[in-house]
Amino acid sequence: MSESKRDNSPALYDDEIDLRELFRVLWAGKWLIGGISFAAAIIAVAVALSLPNIYRAEALLAPNDSQGTGGLSALAAQYGGLASLAGINLNSGSADKTAFGLEVLKSRKFISGFIERHDILVPLMAVEDWDAESGELKIDPKVYDLATGRWTRDVRPPRKTVPSLQEAHEAFMEILSVSQDKQSGFVNIAVEHYSPTVAKQWVDWLVADINSSIMQQDVAEAEQAIAYLNEQIGSTSLADLQNVFFKLIEEQTKIVMLAKVSPEYTLRTLDPAVIPEIKFRPSRALICVLGTLLGGMLSVMGVLIRHYGFRTAGDT
Repeated sequence: MSESKRDNSPALYDDEIDLRELFRVLWAGKWLIGGISFAAAIIAVAVALSLPNIYRAEALLAPNDSQGTGGLSALAAQYGGLASLAGINLNSGSADKTAFGLEVLKSRKFISGFIERHDILVPLMAVEDWDAESGELKIDPKVYDLATGRWTRDVRPPRKTVPSLQEAHEAFMEILSVSQDKQSGFVNIAVEHYSPTVAKQWVDWLVADINSSIMQQDVAEAEQAIAYLNEQIGSTSLADLQNVFFKLIEEQTKIVMLAKVSPEYTLRTLDPAVIPEIKFRPSRALICVLGTLLGGMLSVMGVLIRHYGFRTAGDT
């Protein structure tokens, strides 16, 4: 047993000597470590100060439950079999309008139309900063020339000098956030931009446009259904089937009426977007801290590699 202790003691002694040597190496390279850490801190501060502020505007919405589908559901339960004889599906109105509307909101067709309708291609693709005093956007001259109104950016194919709607959709999706709480059903729509005013305006436009888009689609479908049902009434002599058609026309008329009198057809605004006063990102303090820590770790690794690498090379 005593012999085993004598065998272990040199190992423990060697570990202790190695630990002391490690501290001596780090202490000997303290100026290098401090210099590199200080340089990294300066670079991190410069990078943090060069990054423009990004503001985030968001709105809290709730699904509009009064969309007229309750009557159709009741008719589907009562007259579904009879209506199917005439080729009419009464269950088509039971889809989740909120989920459908959110998917439309993120679609390439809707976003492309939104960009064209509000003429926001330049604020979306060519802005590099925002002047808080004047409230004006700073356009990057390497991307867009305000004097001539022409795009000047230099891109590689298949990209073109003038951004396509497909590229604009990709850029818009990077600043757009759409989420729905599964338990409450509440919807959050947020936009990030250099300008807090622009971010707030775009959120307002998105809410108004998605409600208008779904409303127009439902009105068009209801009006087509009414025209079709009127034709079917004249072509059938079955009183029960005619009664179903009249009730369907009544429900479709309610949908049209509700859509035209309610501007918030799909989503109701609970908390509208406001112009944010505080930036959303970047976190300059975090960038400075992480940059300094990264410089310190790299400098320590460099000192240790230099010392032990040279010693290993000398031993060989």
